[in-house]
Amino acid sequence: MPTNTKRVSRALISVSDKTGVIDFARKLHERGVTLVSTGGTHRTLAEAGLPVIEVSEVTAFPEMMDGRVKTLHPKIHGGLLGVRSNPEHQAAMFAHGIEAIDLLVVNLYPFEATVAAGRPYEDCVENIDIGGPAMIRAAAKNHQDVTVVVDGADYEAVLADLDAHDGQTTLTLRRRLAQKAYARTAAYDAAISNWLASALEIDAPAFRAVGGTLAEEMRYGENPHQKAAFYRTGENRPGVSTARQVQGKQLSFNNINDTDAAFECVSEFDPAKSAAIVIVKHANPCGVAEGASLREAYERALACDPVSAFGGIVAMNRPLDADAAKKIVEIFTEVIIAPDADEDAIAVVAGKKNLRLLLTGGLSDPRAPGLSVRTVAGGLLVQNRDSAIVDDMDLKVVTKRTPSEQELSDLRFAFSVAKHVKSNAIVYAKGGATVGIGAGQMSRVDSSRIAAWKAGEAAKALGLSESLAKGSVVASDAFFPFADGLLAAAEAGATAIIQPGGSMRDDEVIAAADEAGLAMVFTGHRHFRH
Repeated sequence: MPTNTKRVSRALISVSDKTGVIDFARKLHERGVTLVSTGGTHRTLAEAGLPVIEVSEVTAFPEMMDGRVKTLHPKIHGGLLGVRSNPEHQAAMFAHGIEAIDLLVVNLYPFEATVAAGRPYEDCVENIDIGGPAMIRAAAKNHQDVTVVVDGADYEAVLADLDAHDGQTTLTLRRRLAQKAYARTAAYDAAISNWLASALEIDAPAFRAVGGTLAEEMRYGENPHQKAAFYRTGENRPGVSTARQVQGKQLSFNNINDTDAAFECVSEFDPAKSAAIVIVKHANPCGVAEGASLREAYERALACDPVSAFGGIVAMNRPLDADAAKKIVEIFTEVIIAPDADEDAIAVVAGKKNLRLLLTGGLSDPRAPGLSVRTVAGGLLVQNRDSAIVDDMDLKVVTKRTPSEQELSDLRFAFSVAKHVKSNAIVYAKGGATVGIGAGQMSRVDSSRIAAWKAGEAAKALGLSESLAKGSVVASDAFFPFADGLLAAAEAGATAIIQPGGSMRDDEVIAAADEAGLAMVFTGHRHFRH
């Protein structure tokens, strides 16, 4: 038998989520373990016919204050924290009638679910668990002697360890469960502190914690030599983290990153107004379009850059239908993500067994508040999500010529897309579809030239002699520091420009636009995306 095994004779069970707890407790009882429990869990186990001791019998103190005080007692925490090999601890336990607790099973009040459900402030506060985290931390600290379980998924592992070691658990298991226990309380406290910061409108709290629950361990990260895992934060936001995967192989690290980028972009477009498709490659849109149907929108989005679309992610703002599905599966696609899909569409996609189909149940709200977090060496950069929407902006015409209604519509469309393109971002659009996208360049003029070149290549692919940029509009995610980027757009055939404005040389840029006969509007909002 391995050394450092510890016998489990007495277990305290106090769970909010009671899934599987009756079967687990029954199997503990069959192995001779004495069961102790709190109010709701005690009632559940007792009604299942199990002999179980109420915590109030152990403490000789009733639950009080609506259950806020029940396990915060020396006879509970002494039973968890007492070191079995320490004579002084054992003497204190004997003197005060404290019985050892060898196994603690606790999952916490559903605080995250309460917040996600949009419950009032007071309800959220009442779902902050106090006794649970205190017991978990005590048991985890004393994992040399105590086994702590915070996740029902570990019930079978505990039972298997008990069976394999004659009613005892191994130090290996106890250490692993202790690590998980501290991670759970850390994530729980992170959720509470971030919710309070948001509720109190504290933009930069003195301490910032970030936590999540493991969704899946990944084969590798961005590259095969990097280890990776995917965690869910509990945020109630439709998207890749909450979607149901209908079919296809496991999502990769890059798939998840790209799919999130695609779905966040397509959520900018109201499905009541038009169907919309976004095709993403390496976290950048390579084609975005609106249409009367998803198929039409897809065909128009694909026309922007059919080469880059190969092996890309396709996101849409309406439920996937069979007509669109048949067109999408004509080329190799990694992921389709949609609010829903009809059975005929699902059947079409099923013909491509490796193609992942994700259904989210809705669109994300581009105006909703939230946090964006990224790591740097030794720190975290935390900011509010970019929730600025062009439809909410006061557009200012700064040129002699005012854009036409069609140009204005395309300008809004292009600026919505530019928000989701890596900086420096330049987007050419015409008739509610992108025709050229320049992304991630160190020079804005280079982004403009690349976008124009893409528009020309797209025209060649369609057998056209004239660049798709002719008669288009252009969006820039930030101001033009010089007139050269704007002039490159004019040379490509653009007729109108949308940009934030705010450059020291705005007057020069406006003068260049006037000389070229362009219409230009300022948004007053920048959309850098690094």
